[in-house]
Amino acid sequence: MDRSLVYESLKSENERDYEIYLDCKTLLSLQKPVDELCNQDELQFQIVHQVEELWMKLAAHTLLDIDDYLIAGNTPRALTLMRRVDRILELMTAQLRLLETMSPKEYQEIRLRLGNGSGQESPGFRTLLRTAPHLWQSFEATYLVGQGKTVEQIYNSRYAHDEAYVLAEALIEFDELFQKFRWHHIMLIHRSIGMGAASLKGRSVDLLQTGARHRFYPQLWDIRSKMTDAWGNAYGHVRDPLSDG
Repeated sequence: MDRSLVYESLKSENERDYEIYLDCKTLLSLQKPVDELCNQDELQFQIVHQVEELWMKLAAHTLLDIDDYLIAGNTPRALTLMRRVDRILELMTAQLRLLETMSPKEYQEIRLRLGNGSGQESPGFRTLLRTAPHLWQSFEATYLVGQGKTVEQIYNSRYAHDEAYVLAEALIEFDELFQKFRWHHIMLIHRSIGMGAASLKGRSVDLLQTGARHRFYPQLWDIRSKMTDAWGNAYGHVRDPLSDG
């Protein structure tokens, strides 16, 4: 089959409303022409990363809305939009598996086209890193300080499964999914070029693991350890085994 047929729609002079609204002509021209691809996987590589940037743009835009709703104390709307961001992160993570269909050799050919570029330079990724921490500041101002509560109280001593609690759980769910995305990306690198190799920046990609251990909301992770330690002190760290009888 003639590969040019794939791009036939781009040559149409009579664009339909759907094409006009989505600006398909521009969108589908953002990838390299087929005759300039270094191999058949480069088109996939470009599309997956372009789609990732679009998802991250939507996620960052949604996080800004969530921040406004947290400041206003609009819990239902904040929770709805947190679910949206979670699903975006799940999609971002899932589509990384497409890149696992590349052989290491084919990826090396694509890697030469990146110059000195790397995923750490992603504008969407860097925007999420800057935006996400603001949610904690707004949550803390409205649901902790504003309600005279602490993280310990909403999880333990004054536990009521209230709005503060469900929002805290929504924040940690987002944090967890973001970490999972980063770890999946690390495993993709492991599979493509190996964790002991030098990156395009001249650094070992092992350093990426340091970033993957980053947590947006350490207060919500640390409270679990503190509670478990407190319970252990009260109930004993080692208990009798269950009876076989």
